[in-house]
Amino acid sequence: MLFRWLFGSKKKEKKKEIVHEMGFQEKNPPLKSDIDYTLDRIKQELGNSPDVNIRTFKIGHDQQIRVAAIYMEGLADADKVNDFVARSLLSEARDEEAPNSNEPQHTFDVILSRALTVGAVKYQRDWNSMMYAILSGDIVVLVDGCPGTLIGNLRGGERRSVTEPGNEVNIRGPKDSFNESLGTNISLIRRRLKSPNLWVESMRIGNISQTEVSLMYLKGIAEDRLVEEMRRRLKDIRIDAVLDSGYIEELVQDQTFTPFPTVYNTERPDVVTGNLLEGRIAVFVDGTPNTLILPTTFSQFFKAAEDYYQRFEFAVFMRLIRYFSFFVVMLLPSVYIAVTAYHHEMIPTPLAINLLAQREGVPFPVFFEAILMEIAFELMREAGTRMPRAIGQAVSTVGAIVLGQAAVEAGIVTAMMVIIVSFTGIASFTLPGFTLSTSARLIRFPMMIAASTFGFYGVFLGIILLVAHLTSLRSFGIPYLSPFAPFGFKHQKDTLWRSPFKTPNTRPELPDAKRKN
Repeated sequence: MLFRWLFGSKKKEKKKEIVHEMGFQEKNPPLKSDIDYTLDRIKQELGNSPDVNIRTFKIGHDQQIRVAAIYMEGLADADKVNDFVARSLLSEARDEEAPNSNEPQHTFDVILSRALTVGAVKYQRDWNSMMYAILSGDIVVLVDGCPGTLIGNLRGGERRSVTEPGNEVNIRGPKDSFNESLGTNISLIRRRLKSPNLWVESMRIGNISQTEVSLMYLKGIAEDRLVEEMRRRLKDIRIDAVLDSGYIEELVQDQTFTPFPTVYNTERPDVVTGNLLEGRIAVFVDGTPNTLILPTTFSQFFKAAEDYYQRFEFAVFMRLIRYFSFFVVMLLPSVYIAVTAYHHEMIPTPLAINLLAQREGVPFPVFFEAILMEIAFELMREAGTRMPRAIGQAVSTVGAIVLGQAAVEAGIVTAMMVIIVSFTGIASFTLPGFTLSTSARLIRFPMMIAASTFGFYGVFLGIILLVAHLTSLRSFGIPYLSPFAPFGFKHQKDTLWRSPFKTPNTRPELPDAKRKN
């Protein structure tokens, strides 16, 4: 008890210290009517930062009432701020047609009802709401003698415009993608779904960052239990900062220790729209273009947005190619190791003789040869990603060709191993869900170890363990392998097979499942 009391009190004091350092008071005191006290406290809380602009002036019938406008330089739109101060506060608040009064409350009401020309206006009386508005890019108006503040939405600053998707490229279909602005991302969905049932809930997560997170779903289509569970998990997050949606993804997922992604993320508004129509929930995080979609199933990572913009025959064919590519990435190197090291009788005799002839001058066993080439390919992939875009792709392509040819000529690896690794790498780029492709790339290494140890017995044992693990996974209570396991015939219209739009169809829905809390 003494140990818990000592360390518990320190933890509590540390929490209070962090809350004070970030400028938000734990008890959230109300604002005072003294404008000098409020301005001095704002300067103290923000450390007299030079980017905090405070403009004070006098208005009223005899210009006896002091008014202050506070905003952050770079976060608020400078043109809107100047227009607001010049036209709203200095002109209209002193309009001769307005009732002559030097009462602070009257001036405050005039600014609220007539002078304030910005779109969204809020009235707040507590300290934390005012500080959050300043740090978010809003303008805060204080009137001496009034225990409250007006908050106007003048957010601006430098923002990236809506551009084409950088990762999820398509030939046919919409070309827009999300950016780092939360308001812009939500508006891209509302342009596609002009329905009053499209509901959005916002909350702030992060003790220090106070990142705005929005929950979007279609009321009446998304299950209420799912929405409530998602809302509860978001509110239970305790973290200092949320810098990307990956933080939220890791904190709300059902199972942490798994190589398979249980939360889908995308930068395409049309993908989010389609999933909302199926009853899923979208989670938007301010400051990142990647939007989370949940619950997620295994088959969802093999669907591309372009599947619904082309004829269904071609969509089905490409989905089969993607499933085949997934198994190629995960199993092809291990199958080659098993055949070469243990099961020569399973391949034609001429091919076996050719492979053995190639390996005659190679000093390393086939497992070490495969590991060496796979690691080299991953190094080139990572180098091409991190290098400047102008030369990254060229360097990775030329490097792969030169390195592969040099390795074969030096007798370090065989030509067949270069073909296997290259084919595996190309297959990994066919999956629309990049996170699942990464999972397959990671899984192939333990599969290679199993193949080098037990041959095909090890490969089959690894597949059995993977299937058992996949059947145990849940994404917000939904079985990860559904609708394959448990099998649901009515849910097979959009898995391997995509039904034509002309056929009688019902609205896609999530598989039934017993949800876990």
